[in-house]
Amino acid sequence: MFKTIREDIYSVFDRDPAARSALEIFFCYPGLHAVWFYRAAHWFWIRKLYFLGRFTSHLGRFLTGIEIHPGAQIGNKFFIDHGMGVVIGETAEIGNNVTLYHGVTLGGVTWDKVKRHPTIEDNVVIGSGAKVLGPFTVGKGSKIGSNSVVVKEVPQNSSVVGIPGRVVMQQEPKPEEQRPDLEHGKMPDPEAKAISCLFDQIRALEKKVEGMTARLEKAESRPAAKPFAKRNSTAKPSTAKAKTGSKAGDSTRARKAEKSEA
Repeated sequence: MFKTIREDIYSVFDRDPAARSALEIFFCYPGLHAVWFYRAAHWFWIRKLYFLGRFTSHLGRFLTGIEIHPGAQIGNKFFIDHGMGVVIGETAEIGNNVTLYHGVTLGGVTWDKVKRHPTIEDNVVIGSGAKVLGPFTVGKGSKIGSNSVVVKEVPQNSSVVGIPGRVVMQQEPKPEEQRPDLEHGKMPDPEAKAISCLFDQIRALEKKVEGMTARLEKAESRPAAKPFAKRNSTAKPSTAKAKTGSKAGDSTRARKAEKSEA
């Protein structure tokens, strides 16, 4: 037991630069107190002393603001920073060297009495306000950004952000002995990237429209071409027609005069 307490205190030293002494950690870190209450409650729970387990868990919730069900399974060097509002459900499983920030929920999505909470593997960091909901696995070395809502499996060494959570980056596996990367704020923003791409496309379209407009204005500014003069070829045919008509009239009148004389 004392070895476990020592590991818990040194895990705080490793992951919280504000920690100055073991005495300060022992008395002033509610996340650490909540883990100790959980271990006592879990001891009762696995011995089927369910009421004592729940009552001990309830005392820990009252004193720390952190609710950990005594049926959850939690590994070594588990650290909850700040901690207020953290909720860990009954069938949740948490590995070693896992770090949670305030407002994290490891919750379920069904009322059936089955495995309904997530499994968090080793060296995972979950940012403040994140919700991990459902009976799936968050792989080793992964990071979940603040206020993300994760509802499906997360591969190892992945970074997840958004609602619903999306994998935006995967890194090379790290050595087991290396401590987890707490810089969960340094993750890409897929929505900002998508908006930036849209702006780039809009600027490209604007340049094309400007080029087309300039060519159209240049074409309109040119002087109009003069139409070709049509040859006056209608006079001669009309004259010929007139002459032909007069000859036909003369012959008709001559034939009438001959008939009258006869």
